[in-house]
Amino acid sequence: MWNIKVKAEFVATNVLQVMYGRIPDPQVLFEFYSDSSCLCFPGYRLKEECSAPRERSNCTACPYGQYMDTMNYADKCRTCRKCNNHKVVFRPCKGNQNTVCQCDKGYYRSNIDSENFECLKCRQCDHPEKESQKCTPENNTVCQCEDNYYRLNNKCELCSKCSGECKSNCSVTLSCSKGNESTKGFLYNSIGVATAGLTLLLLVAAVTHVVTKSVTLRRLQEFPSQSSAVTPDPCKEILIPSEESSFDITFKVATITPLSECEQPVKLPDCIPVEIKLSELIYTVLDLVPVLQVKQLVRSLGVRDTEIEQAELDYRPCREAHYQMLRAWAERGSGAGALLHPPLLHDLLNELRKMHLGQAAEELEKVYGFT
Repeated sequence: MWNIKVKAEFVATNVLQVMYGRIPDPQVLFEFYSDSSCLCFPGYRLKEECSAPRERSNCTACPYGQYMDTMNYADKCRTCRKCNNHKVVFRPCKGNQNTVCQCDKGYYRSNIDSENFECLKCRQCDHPEKESQKCTPENNTVCQCEDNYYRLNNKCELCSKCSGECKSNCSVTLSCSKGNESTKGFLYNSIGVATAGLTLLLLVAAVTHVVTKSVTLRRLQEFPSQSSAVTPDPCKEILIPSEESSFDITFKVATITPLSECEQPVKLPDCIPVEIKLSELIYTVLDLVPVLQVKQLVRSLGVRDTEIEQAELDYRPCREAHYQMLRAWAERGSGAGALLHPPLLHDLLNELRKMHLGQAAEELEKVYGFT
């Protein structure tokens, strides 16, 4: 009974070493029966089978250029993958892991099946198209029509030639330009009014100063100065008599100080969310953002390529891998908790709008009360 317990602990220790990427020392490598077969650890192949359950099998390490990534009883290791046809080495082959390839610069990945892919040449955006998303090793270039053009049958046509339904595709550009012109006109008018008002105030101040000075001098001439042994204070010589002059002008200038952007009243939402649950937010984002643009979104939010690749290796289903990418972003700013800090949601909304996903941003604002 004691031997069985020791054997179980020894096997568990070696399995944990493999899980954490450590190959056990081949001198103490302990293989065991599984379905009547002696198994070797990843990175090794079976050289000679063990003769009994408590005896060691003879395993040897895979040579250079070969690998074995599973527990096995094979007498030969597998040959490492070669990166060719516009593929370059992203992670080199080692004893317990095959080569990982990615597409070379100017090419993007096109999946053939779950294990194989090919590298295709990136698309070039020619006039009247412009590039809205650069080509990456994972995604092709994304092109969109230039201003004053709309897409028809996968071609960009001039808005000036459109009629009927196509006007809705051109109205955005036109309305934006009109909006900019109206904004500029309002700005110019505001500057003109402010300049005229300042000039008028300066003119009124100058006239007031001249009139006040002349009235004061005239009053001093009407009242002769009296001799005194003590030199009078020059400041006390200029006195305004009790009699009010018939020529008395009073100006009241009201200074109008426009409210700054921070001081202007802000319309608060009816309900400010107390908490934003992380898992619910991530699944909502995955429902709103196209699958091909999720990687672009997480990169713009600061998730590193190594984290993206690790999520793809750890989680085969595409949706689950995308979930882990967004979770890596959220936990970096919110810690390991289950709630998201509201400032991170603002960053997410800004990046969605930069990617021309304004509708997704608006849906999130409605859900979380930012409208």
